[in-house]
Amino acid sequence: MSGESVTAERPEDPIAYFLEDMTYHGKSERTREAYERVLRRYEAFLADPDANPQNASIDVAEATYRDCMAWIHTLRRSDAADSTIATYASYLHRFYAYLTQVGTFDSNPMALVMEEMDEQIDTDPSRREISLPAMREFVRDVAHPLDHAVVCTLLKTGMRVGELCNLDLRDVSLAEDTPLRAVTNDDVVSRTQLDGRGPSLYVSAEPTAGEVLNDEKRSASNKRKRATVVPVDEELETALRRWLAVRPATRSSAEPLFASTSGTWGARLTPDMVHHIVERHAKTAGWHRSGGGADENVTPHYFRHFFTTHLRDRTGDRGIVKYLRGDVGGDIIDTYTHNWGDRVRETYERQIYSLY
Repeated sequence: MSGESVTAERPEDPIAYFLEDMTYHGKSERTREAYERVLRRYEAFLADPDANPQNASIDVAEATYRDCMAWIHTLRRSDAADSTIATYASYLHRFYAYLTQVGTFDSNPMALVMEEMDEQIDTDPSRREISLPAMREFVRDVAHPLDHAVVCTLLKTGMRVGELCNLDLRDVSLAEDTPLRAVTNDDVVSRTQLDGRGPSLYVSAEPTAGEVLNDEKRSASNKRKRATVVPVDEELETALRRWLAVRPATRSSAEPLFASTSGTWGARLTPDMVHHIVERHAKTAGWHRSGGGADENVTPHYFRHFFTTHLRDRTGDRGIVKYLRGDVGGDIIDTYTHNWGDRVRETYERQIYSLY
């Protein structure tokens, strides 16, 4: 911030103020809800004289390092997992750091706490282990064309939810003998980046929540370092064809690939809609429980984990998996882009698991 401090009048409800700013920064509703649950729990701790070290009801703006440390200790006594404690601490740290940066608070009492904590966020937590045969049975039971196509796309590509929601029809290429207009009756031409690639998807790095892309304001951000061309195998192409045959007329001239068939008929799917689709089917399969954690519940992100684990084990090529996930940039991604047909598609088609 160029060394200058930013001053701001202290809001009556700093937590609500912070959450509102998260909206302006393009954070999803689910992310804001997660932050609010943690921050309100911390707020309740401070408001309880019998719980906090000051033995008085105090405001979040008045909390000290000792108060923050005491709250962390309550989490430890509750037998929360180390990763959960670290995640909650990171939420609180970000809350104080942001409001300190914009001048609402004078200092961040969590800064020293973070330095002293031993707990770490587990970026690859021990999750529910689902076998490939069990996943095939799950996919078989997802009958609705939209739900089926969404689940198959997530499982076959490992893309993030926001990236799936931002796909437009122009980002899809089917078999050469089947142009998009033959399937959708829409006068849509695939991106030139897909020419000669065969059935594939173009996952752009451009979309940012709140910005306009392809004449539509987007509600989700892509997090790719660089754009990626992801192969589409026969199974995913079948799922996409089945969906495109019944896809409703969309509300947007951008022609989103995935559009709602429920109350917001024809509107682009949002990350929350995708989460609801996956969670509904996961609950039916016994793979999701209200209040369950990431190690228990199957969510859209679980499919990214499933894709990464299985494809990495099958190929032994971390580079290609990282390319497909959109986790690399620069010279590495250029290598795979220029050698796409011989290296990426060939390896993918040989190793990608069957869902049928």
